Amino acid sequence: MLHKKSIFVIGFLLIYAFAKAQSDDAIIVNEETISTLKSQDPFDPLRPAKAAFYAATLPGLGQAYNKDYWKLPIVYGALGTGVFFAIDNDKEFKRFRNAFKDRLAGRIDEFTVVNEDGTTTETFTDDGLIDSQDFFRRRKELAILITAGMYVLQILEANVDAHLSQYNVSDDLTFAPDIHTDDLGQAFRYGFKLTYHID
Repeated sequence: MLHKKSIFVIGFLLIYAFAKAQSDDAIIVNEETISTLKSQDPFDPLRPAKAAFYAATLPGLGQAYNKDYWKLPIVYGALGTGVFFAIDNDKEFKRFRNAFKDRLAGRIDEFTVVNEDGTTTETFTDDGLIDSQDFFRRRKELAILITAGMYVLQILEANVDAHLSQYNVSDDLTFAPDIHTDDLGQAFRYGFKLTYHID
């Protein structure tokens, strides 16, 4: 058991020394680091609001403002699909509604077949026409609701992406082993320490 503890402590100290050497090397500032800092765009607090405004004005414009041009086909594909299904279901709804109106007025509708002997055969009953109207009306409303949701979602996506695009990702994140003494028991405690420096 003592042998396993000593191997663990030696391994822990080696990791600590390696991490300490890594953090000491990070203090050195060279010309390349300074030029990288100068090349970063300045922080614009209104950038997320602008992206959301542009996306609300014209779908996809917020993504173009964030220079995420690859998202434009996704935005227009999602919105276009929703609009297509809304229009298609609206046509079907109007078709069954007009047939029902014709039947109520005593005219021959498109779902009534006139036989050679002058008799008529109804493809849909009156209740069938009413049920079909309700079915396509619900599908149209669902397609409109999903399209509106996609519209709001692309506004939120542009806003969040603009927030995250200005997030400073730096190397000031260290992960190192940590040894400290317990004040009550005077014993060593081993662990790992995660440090994040904000400049």
